[in-house]
Amino acid sequence: MRLAILDPKKAIWQGMAKKVTLPAADGEMCVLDFHQPFVVRLAKGKITFSGENLPARQPGIPIKDGIAFMRSNSLTVFAQT
Repeated sequence: MRLAILDPKKAIWQGMAKKVTLPAADGEMCVLDFHQPFVVRLAKGKITFSGENLPARQPGIPIKDGIAFMRSNSLTVFAQT
């Protein structure tokens, strides 16, 4: 899936990912390729992701809050870091 993590001032990360873990307001959420469309509110935590050209283990991107939406195998995250 295409992944874009954006904050109000810049793009934090853009590229392809196979698995993304989001700190949703209701608990941790795992998103895989071709997930159903959704919009979710994010809480304080870390966004982690992995894929073919990415390391399986990475520290993650810490966020304060935000919103994420999935559509057409594209996950866009607007977050405050």
